Amino acid sequence: MALRKTWAVALVGVDGVLVEVEADVRGGGLPSVQLLGLPDSALQESKNRVRSAIENCREQWPATCVTLALSPAAVPKTGTSFDLALACAVLAGAEHVPPQRLAGTVLFGELALDGRIRHADGLLPALVAAREAGVRCAVVPAAGLAEAALVEGMDVRGAEHLSDVIAWLRDLAELERCPAPNQQVPPSVPPADLADVRGQPEARFALEVAAAGGHHLLMVGPPGTGKSMLAKCLCGLLPELTGQDALEATTIRSVAGDLRSDPELVRTPPFVAPHASASVPALIGGGSGMAKPGAISRAHRGVLLLDEACELGTQRLEALRTALEEGEIRLARRDGTLRYPARFQLVLATNPCPCAPAREIDCQCPPQARRRYLGKLSGPLLDRVDLRVHMRPITAFALRGGAEPETTAAVRERVARARIAAAARWSEHGWRTNTEVPGPVLRRDFALPPRETALLDRALESGAVTARGADRCLRVAWTLADLAGADRPDREHVATALDYRDRRAV
Repeated sequence: MALRKTWAVALVGVDGVLVEVEADVRGGGLPSVQLLGLPDSALQESKNRVRSAIENCREQWPATCVTLALSPAAVPKTGTSFDLALACAVLAGAEHVPPQRLAGTVLFGELALDGRIRHADGLLPALVAAREAGVRCAVVPAAGLAEAALVEGMDVRGAEHLSDVIAWLRDLAELERCPAPNQQVPPSVPPADLADVRGQPEARFALEVAAAGGHHLLMVGPPGTGKSMLAKCLCGLLPELTGQDALEATTIRSVAGDLRSDPELVRTPPFVAPHASASVPALIGGGSGMAKPGAISRAHRGVLLLDEACELGTQRLEALRTALEEGEIRLARRDGTLRYPARFQLVLATNPCPCAPAREIDCQCPPQARRRYLGKLSGPLLDRVDLRVHMRPITAFALRGGAEPETTAAVRERVARARIAAAARWSEHGWRTNTEVPGPVLRRDFALPPRETALLDRALESGAVTARGADRCLRVAWTLADLAGADRPDREHVATALDYRDRRAV
């Protein structure tokens, strides 16, 4: 009997913390099992799962006092992914398996009572955290090998049963190695093409501006005018995710449990469209213990569409304000405060009134009802939306004839050139799109001549726009200049950016 240790990973949001799992198996004392280190209810139950799994593998459970400690003790431990590490630590402490291969090896997986190793959510961020902590070997469920292949620089092995891991520790067998990651990226298929959208030239150009600069967009108009279809086209205009962005988006899918059926690195910007009845926790994240990511985190580096936005209600809409400004959401729960990234493009789509007729002249809502309906989009929320567009009813000429609309591929080329120009301009500062540039930098280091901003200055003095709104106008003006191939915005670009903030569009 001895003191042995191995390693596991505790997840706090999308961040992982390397956890040392110690097993002290002593010869004296009454038979008992103590689990220390802030375990949650699911982890407390692991004592029974681990014992049954070991005995069903025809191994002897120590008939003595077993003390299991998870360090650092101050970090909350949640979930069932510690089962495999606890079982191996107990077996090593009872001297049933040699401890050599446990040194520097992370074990991740949930145990069934018969010893089968089940997949647990969060494998990808756990392996990333282990790699950053200097660990280079890991044993994971065989079902998670495809997901583990997304992490480079790790010797990952998969096992389907605890007996397989025991044989590997005894150097009697080898475990299945992680397959080489698939380097061929399948071509992305946008959910909709701009060629399918008839009419709406103002909204189409606003969508192009939003894609080029990463701006938020509001579309107001009667039903059936193409608001939802345009929003779905936005992902097709955005560039493919690469590097850290792709890893962040995939990590959120792993924590949310969405990576089991499709263990591929996320390359296409996510598109998330929650129902109008979605609750606040469904939008921003929630749950007992450690909160799970919500819709805004699932849309990280992609697009969040809130269709029928006024039906969501003020409370749910106002919950988005912090994430829009800071690019992340912080959730305080019983077991601690955690952070989920939430840097997305927001697209709001709404009808102009509750009755929502096809023609606005047929509206039967009294003025106070229209104001109350659109008033759910508060001033502080609208102040964070860069582009506001009023949609017009589709005419028969636009539907059946007229010029053939541009395709997504054609518009995407212009968007790519504009993004390249913006990235080159802000590269030394670490920003990639115009929407990421702080307002003070635009006003101080990249200030436009007073004659170019005269209209914006008058709007600011008259109270037509706020200081935040003026900064967002400047960002949109820079995006318009990038689309036009200009070195810097001129008076027309500033005027167009200011026109897109016209509250009459709401």
